[in-house]
Amino acid sequence: MHLYFWFIRLAALCGHRKAQLLAQGQREVWSRLQAVVDSRAEGKKWIWFHVSSVGEFEQARPILERLRAEHTPYQVLLTFFSPSGYEMRKSYDQVDLVAYLPFATRANARRFLNLVQPEISIFVKYEFWPAYLKELKKQGRATYIIAAIFRKSQLFFKPWGHWYRRLLHCFTRLYVQDTPSKDLLAKYGITNVVVAGDTRFDRVTRIASESKNIELAQLFREAVNPLDETPTPCKIIVAGSSWPQDEELLAQYMQERKDVKLILVPHEIHEEHLHYIFQLFQGQLVRYTRATKNNIGQCRTLLLDTMGMLSSIYKYADVAYIGGGFGEGIHNTLEAAVWGIPVLFGPKHHKFREAQGLLQAGGGYDVTDYKTFKHAMDDALLHADEMGQKAKAYVQSELGATERICVSLEKLRIENGELKIEN
Repeated sequence: MHLYFWFIRLAALCGHRKAQLLAQGQREVWSRLQAVVDSRAEGKKWIWFHVSSVGEFEQARPILERLRAEHTPYQVLLTFFSPSGYEMRKSYDQVDLVAYLPFATRANARRFLNLVQPEISIFVKYEFWPAYLKELKKQGRATYIIAAIFRKSQLFFKPWGHWYRRLLHCFTRLYVQDTPSKDLLAKYGITNVVVAGDTRFDRVTRIASESKNIELAQLFREAVNPLDETPTPCKIIVAGSSWPQDEELLAQYMQERKDVKLILVPHEIHEEHLHYIFQLFQGQLVRYTRATKNNIGQCRTLLLDTMGMLSSIYKYADVAYIGGGFGEGIHNTLEAAVWGIPVLFGPKHHKFREAQGLLQAGGGYDVTDYKTFKHAMDDALLHADEMGQKAKAYVQSELGATERICVSLEKLRIENGELKIEN
C-alpha cells in the first residue's frame, strides 16, 4: 500500500493530472478535517460515508440524504478516493464536509478515526480498506457496507484469500444486492447479512421524476428528417457516455440508416475528442453549445458537448446505447432504462448485475461487433415500445433498497440525543 502511495506522488511530480489532484487533496485533508471538527457544535457526532467515485456516491446518496434528514443532531462526512469523484461532488451541500480519504495506512486510519470519531461508518459496494476496517473494529465502531455484491471469483474466496476474507468480519452488518451474495458469504460463516438490493434503482427513479426539460433536445426530436423527400419524424438514439469504439459503431450505423437520428453524449468532452468525433461523422452534426432553434434540425446528429444533462436527455430517446462496454466496463444503464426504452451496451457487462437483469428481462441487448450492433439496434428500434416496457418493469421490480436499508438502520434510533444501535 505504501508503494502505491509513493507511486501516486511520483506520478504527480511527472505531471499526471489525476495524480496531482489526489496528492494535493491528501496534503489538505488533515487541516480541513481538523477545522471542521474544531468548529462543530458541542455534542455533535459524525456519520461517515466513504465512496470510491461518482457511481458509488449515487448508490450512497439515497441513504445519506435520508439519514441526514431524519438524524439532524448528527453531522455527515463524505470521503472519496477518486479525484474525479471528489472534483465532481466537492460542493455537495447535503453534508458538512466532503474530503479525500487519507491514504490508508495504519497510522492514518488511527489518526483519522481518533479525530472524527464517527458514530456510524458506511462504505459502499467494493470499498474494503484493511487499515480502516481493522481500526474501526478495534475501536468498536458500528460499520456497515451497502449495495455490496460478492462473486466466487473475488479475492475473498480464493484458496489463499483467508487474510482478506477476515476483513468482512469487521462489519457490523453487510447489506448486499442479491441472494447469491448472501449465500456465498454464509458458506464462509459470515451471516450478519441483509439482502437489501441496489439503491441506484431508487436513485435513478428519483432523478427521472426531477428531470429537466431541454428545449433544444425536444426540437431536435420533433424536427423532420432533412434527407427525406416526404419529411417524417425520425426515431431517436441516445448514446450515453460513449468512447471511441462505441462512436465508430454509431457513425457506421448512421451512414446506413438514414431514417434515424442520434444524440451523442461522449464520456470525454475535451476539444481533441470532440474534433475526433467531428471527423468521424464527417462534419454531419451540430454541437449543442452552438445549436439554435434554426439549425437544430439541419443535421441528424446532435453532439452534447456539455456536462450534467445525460440523465434528462434519455427522455427524448426511443433506444439508448450505453458506452464503455468495449473498455473497462459499461456505464450507467439504469438512467436510460428508467425511461422505458430498450438499452444496448458492449460486451464487458458481466460484473454489472443490472445489465444482466435487463438482458434477462428482455429489455436490452449486448453487442460484440458491428454485425451484432446493427442487428440489435434494428430490432430495438422496431420493437422499442415492447422492449422499453420490459426495461421499465425490471427497474420498478428492483425498487425499495433505500427503504429496506433504512428500516434496518432505524434500529439506529435517536434517544436523548444519543444514537442507539440495536443488532
